[in-house]
Amino acid sequence: MKIGFIQGRLIDSEKKNVIQFFPSKNWKKEIKIAIKNKINLIEWTVNVENINKNPIYDEKLLRKLIEFKKKNNIKIYSVTCDFFMQNPFYKLRSNQGKIKSLEILKKVIDNGQKIGIRLFILPLLDNSTIKNLNEEKELISTLNDKNFLKLLRKKSQILFEIDYTPKKIIKFIKKFNLKKFGINYDTGNSACLDYDINKEKIYFKYVKNIHIKDREKNGPSVRLGHGNWNYRRFFNVLKEIKYNNNLILQTARAEDGDHVKEIYYSKNFILSLL
Repeated sequence: MKIGFIQGRLIDSEKKNVIQFFPSKNWKKEIKIAIKNKINLIEWTVNVENINKNPIYDEKLLRKLIEFKKKNNIKIYSVTCDFFMQNPFYKLRSNQGKIKSLEILKKVIDNGQKIGIRLFILPLLDNSTIKNLNEEKELISTLNDKNFLKLLRKKSQILFEIDYTPKKIIKFIKKFNLKKFGINYDTGNSACLDYDINKEKIYFKYVKNIHIKDREKNGPSVRLGHGNWNYRRFFNVLKEIKYNNNLILQTARAEDGDHVKEIYYSKNFILSLL
């Protein structure tokens, strides 16, 4: 297993009171901080608000990212598509809105693959939570379309981060081509919903990436070990199933503003359990 962090955690958030936001002004600075501190695995993120300033959306910036990535020897295997949570096509009423939502997704997939991204994480949470069968059917039929699937290269996958119950997750994911789709597990979301990892593990063969954070039950993110996450039981399950994919730190921000120190705390917390 490799431990990385989600973009934007090593510097101040560029949007007030928002824990996760693409650092359009400081993404190069953050990567340099990461390299200096021997952290070279980064999960990218894309928001709607500043999407035109994101290298995975803008072709000119993409070329700069490719050069910067090679020069600094960083690894970017996954991207969290927060824009999808903000504008899920299956909830939009206008056809124009649906088309735009899908165009953004397709562009992120196409550009992301150019820099080696293979995992495209779609959050089905909060604003994008699937609330009825019609929404689920539209999501499944659209993403299963053969023309859409052609966008995904051989080793690329779409991963769903979803708030369904364990048994419902299995029924859901089996409606997709399992070579092209999987699950992104989030320890904090599980803690918030008070799910039992021993029941959740029934779908872990579909889990290809894991976000690490801690949350209070029905509450916000907190420092690792200070919330409702049963981390000891969680890591016992990972050992049991021989999980060998990435662990991405999506942890709470440092209360004192020392983001590097907080990431090190989180990383060491995880290493002590592996």
